[in-house]
Amino acid sequence: MSPEEPLTTKTNDTFYQTVLDAIPIPVFVVDSDVQIRDLNAAAVSLLGLGKDAVHRRRGGDVLHCLHATDVEEGCGRGPACKTCDIRTSVTLGLEEGRVTRKRVNLQVRRDGDHVDVHVLMTVSPMPEAEERLALLMLEDITLINHRQTLIPMCMQCRKVCDDEHRWRDVHGYFQEHAGVDFSHGLCPTCLKDFKV
Repeated sequence: MSPEEPLTTKTNDTFYQTVLDAIPIPVFVVDSDVQIRDLNAAAVSLLGLGKDAVHRRRGGDVLHCLHATDVEEGCGRGPACKTCDIRTSVTLGLEEGRVTRKRVNLQVRRDGDHVDVHVLMTVSPMPEAEERLALLMLEDITLINHRQTLIPMCMQCRKVCDDEHRWRDVHGYFQEHAGVDFSHGLCPTCLKDFKV
């Protein structure tokens, strides 16, 4: 196939699914009622359910939102659903065509217990779709949120004290606990003082 030739529908579908599955965080394709239309491999792994088991079910029902059982009709129909961060963000994303990204606290049921799950939620409208759809990405940041609010740092060497009371290099600490990598440069003040 030459670069000028359009991709066939089958090739488009394969490419779409390959790209979706390459994203390492759970991604759901949802409609305006937060019904799941598609999901990636990371979402399948998170839910422990196949695509057919979640297709056309609402997000709160599938994610076991604490409020999904407030009323018989399920997710999106109870009083708490009016202020649901996911539902509100999907609606805004689809109506205004904008990407939203924010931290949210999901209250879910796991093994019969009420659990708070902290996620970094991204909602991105899919403008090229035949119907109004959005990508809903949920990055679990619960472990990061449960870390100490204040991280002890040595004022001399700048090492940080982790939960096991080991003094660690700040770069290694954030790489392990937050998946953050650092790049290095010079701020404008230090650049002035830098001698080559």
